[in-house]
Amino acid sequence: MQQEHLPATQRVTSGSRASNRLRREGRVPAVVYGSGVGTTAVHVSSRDLFTVLHTEAGLNAIIELDIEGGDKVLTVAREVQRHPVKGTIDHLDFIEVRMDTEIEAEVGVEYLGTPIGVRDDGAIVETIEASVTITALPTAIPSSIQVSIEDLALGDTLKIADLPEIDGVTYLGAIDQPLLTVVAPAAEVEPVVDELLEGLEEGEIVEGDEAAPEAEESTAEDDG
Repeated sequence: MQQEHLPATQRVTSGSRASNRLRREGRVPAVVYGSGVGTTAVHVSSRDLFTVLHTEAGLNAIIELDIEGGDKVLTVAREVQRHPVKGTIDHLDFIEVRMDTEIEAEVGVEYLGTPIGVRDDGAIVETIEASVTITALPTAIPSSIQVSIEDLALGDTLKIADLPEIDGVTYLGAIDQPLLTVVAPAAEVEPVVDELLEGLEEGEIVEGDEAAPEAEESTAEDDG
């Protein structure tokens, strides 16, 4: 996997006011964690950060963080916090990595093809999980995991156990964890509900209400 280069500058002030000022200047506050650097507060260019996080590797890109006046550290971006409206990155952590040590990563799953249940029975695909957590060496993390869903019939479910084996990659989580299922369209349930509602509108007595008049008469007699 290609390494991305990102210059960083150590932060000399902290707090929300200082962080907001950095953001207005086009910088993103961050923290670097690792055995080689301890815990170091830095800030990076928002434009440069956008570039390194929008390669094929996405958030799993290996980033060589070049801290001004310090060492170069191999990292991955984690704990990315975004602005609730703009979607821009407000803060993130850089975690030091070693090329010979496995790390956890979240990888997107690409579901390929159209299931039999959709083609033959008019079913719909319900995606339960769009990504899975894996462990792998930094250089072995795939940009995505592709799996065919063409053979899934109505009622079938794709699970972690059905994902392809990838050299150097271990899937975390239960092997029977569902990722995607093929279900009947909701429209098939609507006619049944509509019939029940029409029956009530026509004055049909709901089960359990038939004893209500007798109960009222009994109460009237007791009052007399």
